[in-house]
Amino acid sequence: MSRSLGSLEVGPQGLGCMGMSEFYGAGDERESIAVIHRALELGVTLIDTADMYGPHVNEELVGRALAGRSDYVLATKFGIVREEGGRSIRGDRAYVRSSVEGSLKRLGVDAIDLYYLHRVPADTPIEETVGAMAELVTEGKVRFLGLSEAGADTLRRAHAVHPITALQSEWSLWSRDIEAEIVPTARELGIGIVPYSPLGRGVLTGRFASSADFGKGDFRAANPRFSGENLDANLKMVAELKALADERGVTAGQLALAWVQHRGSDVVPIPGTKRIKYLEENVAAASLELSSDDLAAIEAAVPASAVAGDRYPDMSSIGR
Repeated sequence: MSRSLGSLEVGPQGLGCMGMSEFYGAGDERESIAVIHRALELGVTLIDTADMYGPHVNEELVGRALAGRSDYVLATKFGIVREEGGRSIRGDRAYVRSSVEGSLKRLGVDAIDLYYLHRVPADTPIEETVGAMAELVTEGKVRFLGLSEAGADTLRRAHAVHPITALQSEWSLWSRDIEAEIVPTARELGIGIVPYSPLGRGVLTGRFASSADFGKGDFRAANPRFSGENLDANLKMVAELKALADERGVTAGQLALAWVQHRGSDVVPIPGTKRIKYLEENVAAASLELSSDDLAAIEAAVPASAVAGDRYPDMSSIGR
């Protein structure tokens, strides 16, 4: 069983590796590598990372995990530059070329299967960025191109320069803003969709009762959706989702993830985890069959219009 991102064939579900290195508390490299290996055994082929995770150390971890193997499709991203006191977004030609060389070295590969622009910069035309990325395809350093969190107009302009294979954006029961315009545009252009955080950064699993459950160094605690009254309101919806899941003998996370899997055959979510137990739960969700009534009940339990709080403290770089 596989799905198509443009002309790139991958398994029906991928693996996001960000949390193995930071953002969600401490990780264990040995266990993280075991998760990647188990994912491949289970038919997960799309392995997703980025140069800003760590920064850089997540690519190195993924490179060690995949060394000597060929049973994967490797995706990484560039464009977010982490600096002391903040970050910037770059897409100029010189940065594109320097970024890919760094990623190739850290990943230990000769070519990257799917290379994304992580965020769309405000000060560089998308034509320049994608033109530089297209040169990498010609040179054999990259096989396919992708964009992350891009708006509909940007998708069209980018695709006119070089075929875009995949759009990576947040898409889950409580992050559905791409459905109105961006998803239809991607489908019109033949661009596959790779939802990140399809489990609402883990909260849709029902494993969290309050912000106190977020450990030290967990960036969720600083996000509007996961703090104060917003989190209290959102957890009430998660409780409704868990009740539906209990009726069906599955977990709330599996039900939420299966809902994303049912968005279309061109959709390949990349839930992240650093535990084999949760990886296996996630993979099993790809096999769940949901009827139209099931989908309606799930959406009624977690109506996107009722979700409290923005996805990030600063949404200015989203959907350009």
